[in-house]
Amino acid sequence: MAEHNYKFNVTMTCGGCSGAVERVLKKLDGTRFYTTPHRTSQSWPANDHRLLPGVKSFDVSLDSQSANVVTEDSVDYATVLEKIKKTGKKVNSGEADGVPQSV
Repeated sequence: MAEHNYKFNVTMTCGGCSGAVERVLKKLDGTRFYTTPHRTSQSWPANDHRLLPGVKSFDVSLDSQSANVVTEDSVDYATVLEKIKKTGKKVNSGEADGVPQSV
């Protein structure tokens, strides 16, 4: 099955900001997480059993002001962008599979 690689530059000023982006990505259609108290990483590997079809993995970085999302072919760029924008954080730029996109 094909996949998409989406990259977003998002203005985030603190851990709460990056946490907000992480939370909306967890709620993306087709994604469900089972929490574990010892999990501290915000990067979720594609083979992580806590991910269901939709989002394969994501990494939200406060340091680099980025959100990188790998999805199944069925999840489009606009859907992921909309979810990130719902946090109220400014999305400065985005790309889908290496091609710059409008934000």
